[in-house]
Amino acid sequence: MTETSAEVRSGRRLTPIWILPLVALAMGAWAVVYTLANEGPEVQVRFASAAGLTAGKTKVKFRELEVGVVKELRLSEDQQAVIGVLEMDRGIRDLLREDTRFWVVRARVSGANVSGLETLLSGAYIEFAPGDGKRGATKYVALDAPPQTPVGAPGLRLTLLSSRTHSVSAGDPVLYHGYTVGCVESLEFNLDDRNIRYQVFIDEPYHELVDSSVRFWDAGGITLKAGAEGFEFSTTSLETLLIGGVAFDRPPGFDRGLPAADGDQFRLYSSQAKSEQDPYRHGKYYVVEFTQSLRGLQSGAPVEYRGIQLGYVVKIMLEEMMAADIHGSGAPIPVMIYLEPGRLQAGDTPEMVETLHQSVAEGIGLGLRASLSTGNLLTGALYVNLEYYENLPSEEMGEYNGFPVIPATAGGFARIGQQVSELLDKVNGLALDETVDNANASLAQLSGTLEALRNILEQNDTQALTAELRNLLQELQALTAGMGPDSALYQSLDASLRELNETLSNLSALTGTLSAKPNAVVMPANIPDDPVPEAPR
Repeated sequence: MTETSAEVRSGRRLTPIWILPLVALAMGAWAVVYTLANEGPEVQVRFASAAGLTAGKTKVKFRELEVGVVKELRLSEDQQAVIGVLEMDRGIRDLLREDTRFWVVRARVSGANVSGLETLLSGAYIEFAPGDGKRGATKYVALDAPPQTPVGAPGLRLTLLSSRTHSVSAGDPVLYHGYTVGCVESLEFNLDDRNIRYQVFIDEPYHELVDSSVRFWDAGGITLKAGAEGFEFSTTSLETLLIGGVAFDRPPGFDRGLPAADGDQFRLYSSQAKSEQDPYRHGKYYVVEFTQSLRGLQSGAPVEYRGIQLGYVVKIMLEEMMAADIHGSGAPIPVMIYLEPGRLQAGDTPEMVETLHQSVAEGIGLGLRASLSTGNLLTGALYVNLEYYENLPSEEMGEYNGFPVIPATAGGFARIGQQVSELLDKVNGLALDETVDNANASLAQLSGTLEALRNILEQNDTQALTAELRNLLQELQALTAGMGPDSALYQSLDASLRELNETLSNLSALTGTLSAKPNAVVMPANIPDDPVPEAPR
């Protein structure tokens, strides 16, 4: 009988049939890796609506090159917009920055700008402009309109502020002496300061024309001036007449200011004439709280210091007063004023605004106060006057709703009334009762003195003396009358004085003759000459 032995194996061997699944798995993994490595990024863009957009059809372009497609369109979570999922090419991954901008290109007519006419046949498409921010952003909000200036374009971007709308819209030109040097990019209404903000861009190298002394104004419309020579009609150009625009220049007589920086703000005036009437850009707001009547005080009224205008009245702050719930309490009424250091020819710069503010703060400690004065007696118009006053309580600059406060004092007729009131208070403070009593006592003493004098005059001795004095005066009067010019004594005396004068005159002549010729007494004064015999003929 033969023995058999068992063969023991340690594990299972891989059969050839498993090779095919392993190869398929490897190929699938490679396909996934390849797809992930070569697949472009997906981004989500929020659109106001899906007008003109179609999933799987609408293209995404950059510089007229197709770089993506709209993969999906869906409503946003708040159902107020449309979210478009864009499938982008791998090559533009580096262009997707946090400040990249997307917008829909369709046929548009805005002012003088006509764009997107090619979409009338091909349909709308999405275009984007890369930014220079951080990479990796995947969510964006589309612009309502195409941007007027490419990102990174050399130049200067500024903000123009206006309290009301003008004939200016996005895409309108910015002009300097009639030449286009930029454009209006956008406009919006700011609820915080209730101003309309115009974003403008000045192309390089024209941005060097902008400095702190230039003024911007609405160049649209027609300017008509009437003068001694007739009417003057002017307009910037036919383009701005039809579609509007913005112009800027330096006011006459102004020197070049500091160079403008990106993001600076300027005021937009309604016309060039308005910009020259109020050419100052920098100033500071103050509040003055008045306790007297404000009748006749209007917005725009001047603020003066010794006849020099420093600014103007902005408004009477009734809204702020009501919001503070101080109405009905007899509290002073706040008035906002605006001071401009450029009016002092000291420089229209932020540094001079700070210098002016320091001067006002120091002046308050020295008696600087604001008061209301009458500017026109016929209309009753008032203005705010800044002046130094003496003998006032020391005060410091306060604050109202974040604005510095200049203390107020009574002025004009109100100050006269206050001074009269102070005078009456002083009069009321005098000890008039004691003074009247003293005067009555003095009058009583005088009355007693006069009574004693009258008694003396009524005595007999005094009357006799008076009679003798009267007789003596009569005799003196008679004697004086006897020596008058018409009296005999006066005429006799006058004749004697004349004879005496003649005698003295003759005696003076004799004395003179004897002094010259001592023998004049015995010898004739004039001896005739001896006759001269004639010669025979």
